[in-house]
Amino acid sequence: MHVKVVCVGGGPAGLYLAILLKRQDPSHDITVHERNPEGSTYGWGVTYWRGLLDKLREHDPDSAREVETHSVRWSDGIAHVRDLTTRHQGDQGFGIGRHRLLDLLAGRARALGVRLEYESELTEPPAGADLVVAADGVHSALRTRHADRFGTRISSGRNHYIWLGTTRVFDSFTFAFTETEHGWIWAYGYGYSADHSTCVVECAPETFTGLGLDRADEGEGLALLEKLFADVLDGHPLIARSGASWLHFRTLTNRSWHHGNLVLLGDAAHTTHYSIGAGTTLALEDAMCLAGALREHSGLPEALAAYERRRQAELLSVQSAARYSAQWYENLPRYIHLPPHRMFALLGQRHSPLLPYVPPQLYYGLDKAAGQLEVLRRLKRWLGPRAARALHARRH
Repeated sequence: MHVKVVCVGGGPAGLYLAILLKRQDPSHDITVHERNPEGSTYGWGVTYWRGLLDKLREHDPDSAREVETHSVRWSDGIAHVRDLTTRHQGDQGFGIGRHRLLDLLAGRARALGVRLEYESELTEPPAGADLVVAADGVHSALRTRHADRFGTRISSGRNHYIWLGTTRVFDSFTFAFTETEHGWIWAYGYGYSADHSTCVVECAPETFTGLGLDRADEGEGLALLEKLFADVLDGHPLIARSGASWLHFRTLTNRSWHHGNLVLLGDAAHTTHYSIGAGTTLALEDAMCLAGALREHSGLPEALAAYERRRQAELLSVQSAARYSAQWYENLPRYIHLPPHRMFALLGQRHSPLLPYVPPQLYYGLDKAAGQLEVLRRLKRWLGPRAARALHARRH
């Protein structure tokens, strides 16, 4: 069936959906509209894990090969707390520059016959399209026009954060926690190319104002952060993209993901806190799911309903993990005074619904024991969600 698809937003989700639909049926008429000029992008590098690479290979081996070739990889996590350092081995992670990822996906889409229209902003669904895909991000103009239909809800996190880059190339996923007289400030760093890393800095509101970051201009702010993280930066500068600013993370959910022939994809549909490093992965998985639903169902309403049902169900556990992860950092003083190896172990457990309700030293001991005894591990998996639900209910 020949279908005319208009995709609004040329990020990873929109481009990958266009690739998958063209592979399913080359006769589909697909146009991607992106409001920014080609080659301009916000952000530095994105992270993903082996599971995503396996799915990319399954859906389009050509683009998967290019993505893997241009990615850097690491398997260790390292945490610097004051002047102490601890290292943990973990799953293999990957980093790729957002600019490079978009370039690869745009090239693949063009090769398959997708039309890419840059500097083209659509704020309302175009006439004549069978399917309109809102892949235009967290501030989606298309979704905002019908916010009541989608049941959009946005909640703002407490902490301040900023996305920066650095020429310091981290060979591990790096956490750095610095104590100041106004409280703790910390950075997450990971490499994404041979000469650059992403560096996200976060702190509580009282630390933000106490350090004067609310009043500092860009140059002053970067100089202060370079001083605070001098050890981990090893003489390298922090770099800000034009217009970079401190933000509060906005968690966005939608009750419904489709309205008529308009469907939401990626950050237009949902956001998850950056501390779990899943945003790009989830957006690409949305594209895979939507393409699959359109292939499996001949009617558009049935396809869109199936996509929404499946992705909302799959996202429940990820969204829960992201909420607990954000809360872990918002409650950092609860954990930061543990010995670094214990603090880092609980950092790895921050997605647990039980952790906020159990004294950290006790949780660490239980977790260590559970790692050695299968029966305790099963009990922890069974008890965690139930205890969290009961305690949550008592508090509200």
